[in-house]
Amino acid sequence: MADYAWRYGHEGVDLEELSRLYRIAPLGHKPPEALATVFGNSRYTCFVYAADVLVGAGRALADGGDCAYIADVAVHPDHQGRGLGADIIRKLLESARGHKKIILYANPGTESFYRRLGFLHMNTAMGVWADPERAVENGLLRPET
Repeated sequence: MADYAWRYGHEGVDLEELSRLYRIAPLGHKPPEALATVFGNSRYTCFVYAADVLVGAGRALADGGDCAYIADVAVHPDHQGRGLGADIIRKLLESARGHKKIILYANPGTESFYRRLGFLHMNTAMGVWADPERAVENGLLRPET
């Protein structure tokens, strides 16, 4: 990945540019002020630049020993398919090494990508979402029957 420059830590990151990356990745609307909060509260962050343009990002919340959670991994569409997303995940996994468990939730259809990076399906994971109906519609949650 010699064509890319990697940065760790969120200081100095243009949050408007980061918000645009999430919109075009496409991972939804994440306003700059919300990104300031979530990246500011994440123990590990990485940002990938091509010619001074932000083309990839990711973060991991972590407690320092028991659990780390990888979230918000995005790659600009023009840079997808080059292994950049996998490299972001690998960097975050390396940063969180030593935690007893490292988790993430995968969007439906992306499970095989994460399996290739060493993730296994969780049998007992459950979640509470702010908008559970939408999460069910998107295939992230399974409704109780």
